[in-house]
Amino acid sequence: MTASTPRSRHSRTAATPTTAPEDVVLPGKATINDIARLTGVSKKTVSRVINNSPLVHPETREKVLALMKQLGYVPDPQARGLAFRRSFLIGLVYDNPTAQFIVNMQYGALDALRDSGYELVVHPCDSSKDDYIDGVRRFAQQQKLHGVILIPRVSEDEQLATALREIGVRYVRIASIPLDEAASMVVTHDRQAGSEAANYLESLGHRNIGLITGPRRYRSTIERGGGFLSGLDARGIELSPDYIYEGGYTFDSGVAGAEYLLAKSPRPTAIFACNDEMAAGVYKAAMRRGLSIPGDLSVVGYDDSPLASQLWPALTTIHSPIRDLGHMAAQMLLSDDPSPTGAVASPRTVTPRLVVRDSSQRPKG
Repeated sequence: MTASTPRSRHSRTAATPTTAPEDVVLPGKATINDIARLTGVSKKTVSRVINNSPLVHPETREKVLALMKQLGYVPDPQARGLAFRRSFLIGLVYDNPTAQFIVNMQYGALDALRDSGYELVVHPCDSSKDDYIDGVRRFAQQQKLHGVILIPRVSEDEQLATALREIGVRYVRIASIPLDEAASMVVTHDRQAGSEAANYLESLGHRNIGLITGPRRYRSTIERGGGFLSGLDARGIELSPDYIYEGGYTFDSGVAGAEYLLAKSPRPTAIFACNDEMAAGVYKAAMRRGLSIPGDLSVVGYDDSPLASQLWPALTTIHSPIRDLGHMAAQMLLSDDPSPTGAVASPRTVTPRLVVRDSSQRPKG
């Protein structure tokens, strides 16, 4: 019997490796240590690249970013938060019944946050409940938010702004008038836009006009409706309270408001609805009564949401750059210094404008 020759320990290891080579990293499994090792730079340098530090040489930055892309490396927001003693999360807090408004606002914020390393988290709430401020405070603290975007109607609540200041959370408020320090405000000038709608309808020759507002607890209701009434008054038209209906910024409340107004005598020849969803409700009520738009009834909305151009006939409306508002607010939170001098003299603003389409014309006769 012939004895077998034992294999050397070296040859066995070479033939069947038990561990992967050190420089082999599976896609999507890379760590910051892998990126540093494979590019030949320090972990601190990789961290600086991730956080867009100007202290990194352009060639080094390009090499690190290329490898990160190749390996599908995505920084861990929680780990970054621990390293920098803050999170990389921006909150969006809202209590608004208009779904498209919220979607457009989110799109704008996400546009600004893209490639910044920050993420957006949303927090719907009901500002009519007594404990809603406590809920927003818990949300900000549990998520360790870098900052919060507040949109109407929560942006109009001074108690909420005070609560966020008390826990040291930065915020930007989007509202129709200045409510805070300029560095924390984006102003939308809704009163000016309401007045423009009034001037336009009067210029067409309308005298019997109806108004559907939002909920009276919304500052936008006061500004849009107030601007509309003052615009009519300046042109010699006093709108009777009987021709004003308080809606809820929803389609159904637009239907109800139009039914109420169109039952009046004399019947209004034009209706201004303080958002596009309520204006769409006016279309439905007019159709029920066999009224044509704009032949029997001119309709003007507010926001210039995608719905405005999808309605038939296309809706005349006030264009409010909602996506731009979200973008602007998020950019403000990303900036550690809101202005080159560190002092902001006036708040950032947007200017709504009238967009004339096919739902309005001169009244018959």
